[in-house]
Amino acid sequence: MKYVSMDSPIGPLTLVSGADGLRSIVFGAQAPDGAELDARAHASVVSQLNEYFRGQRRAFDIPLAPRGTPFRRSVWRQLLRIPFGETRTYGDIARALGNPGAARAVGMANHDNPIPIVIPCHRVVGADGSLTGYAGGLDVKARLLAMEGAGARTESAWAAAV
Repeated sequence: MKYVSMDSPIGPLTLVSGADGLRSIVFGAQAPDGAELDARAHASVVSQLNEYFRGQRRAFDIPLAPRGTPFRRSVWRQLLRIPFGETRTYGDIARALGNPGAARAVGMANHDNPIPIVIPCHRVVGADGSLTGYAGGLDVKARLLAMEGAGARTESAWAAAV
């Protein structure tokens, strides 16, 4: 495993990859146990994240290798289908999976998403449109949604929601 930490407008991020692709993005700068520092291995990911934060990228072209159960991976695939600047509810995701009663399980899979931002769990909101938990904090979720122009809300409206 290889890692690199990068600065971003939402704070430091640590990227961890294996031979099969990006495995995780962790909020904060921290060296994962047993991982080797390797900035070159993450050059494309860092470049694409920087483009995203500058408003120059709406989708990522990065090999992804998240670890999780088949159900969680199915949820994460649905998250990848949420267009830039749009949101979905946990119930929307559950219905898309053909299991409308699984909104809570979708919430747990969303919570355990190892590759936030790239797998856009920040685009999932409560049934009433409210912001719900986010590993980076609700303020970061609000900033990401505002940066994407999600829905009709403005940055100040998202900020007021946290």
